[in-house]
Amino acid sequence: MNKLNTSSSELDLDRPNIEDYLPSGSIQEPHGTLRLRDLLDISPTLTEAAGAIVDDSFTRCFKSNPPEPWNWNIYLFPLWCLGVVVRYGLLFPSRVLVLTIGWIIFLSCYFPVHFLLKGHDKLRKKLERGLVELICSFFVGSWTGVVKYHGPRPSIRPKQIFVANHTSMIDFIVLEQMTAFAVIMQKHPGWVGLLQSTILESLGCIWFNRSESKDREIVARKLREHVHGADNNPLLVFPEGTCVNNHYTVMFKKGAFELGCTVCPIAIKYNKIFVDAFWNSRKQSFTTHLLQLMTSWAVVCDVWYLEPQNLKPGETPIEFAERVRDIISVRAGLKKVPWDGYLKYSRPSPKHRERKQQSFAESVLRRLEER
Repeated sequence: MNKLNTSSSELDLDRPNIEDYLPSGSIQEPHGTLRLRDLLDISPTLTEAAGAIVDDSFTRCFKSNPPEPWNWNIYLFPLWCLGVVVRYGLLFPSRVLVLTIGWIIFLSCYFPVHFLLKGHDKLRKKLERGLVELICSFFVGSWTGVVKYHGPRPSIRPKQIFVANHTSMIDFIVLEQMTAFAVIMQKHPGWVGLLQSTILESLGCIWFNRSESKDREIVARKLREHVHGADNNPLLVFPEGTCVNNHYTVMFKKGAFELGCTVCPIAIKYNKIFVDAFWNSRKQSFTTHLLQLMTSWAVVCDVWYLEPQNLKPGETPIEFAERVRDIISVRAGLKKVPWDGYLKYSRPSPKHRERKQQSFAESVLRRLEER
């Protein structure tokens, strides 16, 4: 019950005051007429619906915020045009060259290591980890990435898992250039899917499809097997399950917090002064997203490796997940909202709709009885 009250209070804090958006005439009506404020007072459900129409806190988690235009007068417009020429005419070609050189070096080393050292697994895994870190460094270099890491670098230890807030697939690249993580990630089509099934597979990464219900059981089993392996790469999980716009954090899935192992939080915060690093997969492909980053001035972000956390006595996995989310949100300056990120991909469950309908019916009946 306390948890429900907490979620309700979080919603109230994030919900706008409807009266602020109503015309003054709709509030100060003569006595005896039906006022809009009275109509909204009939049920909290109507108030919540009106609040969602005015300012939906769920949709805001997945909305890109375009920068304010600054080339608005005759003095600034020539400077903006010069910036476009520099970014697209000089920086972009040089970044493409850097990334191309990186891929040539990586592929010319990776495949010989992968196929010729099959009998020397320990050496092969070590070299493959180093090469994956190398190509990720080339990716970050192709955005002129300015990444500041805070805290001790992650190490390979059994029975530990790393969790981070999720803004874009580049989160993985930013973290991977420092430590070769095995990651749990949605299976993607195209060239990204090809990399997942070949190069990243060698790191012990785990793939899933949201549409496949059986994948949850398979992923849970692979999770347990991986975290107990002494020589496996550190496991990285994005427990939000979807990309959020780096202003908010949505609910963490409990799967990573019920394994009985140490959880190491990682907070990632992007500086939007040059580019918005949020990837809206509904509106653009990852290739388009990369091109956007490569034609910007720079990608600037901070990464904090935070103090490891363990499940406290009497604490449930859901409470543990919320506690870790609190730690990450505070460190990165993100606002917590009580939403399930998977609602971005699917409709609310019938049970949730039935509860809302029941609540609405009860409030209307109470209002009628008062009359």
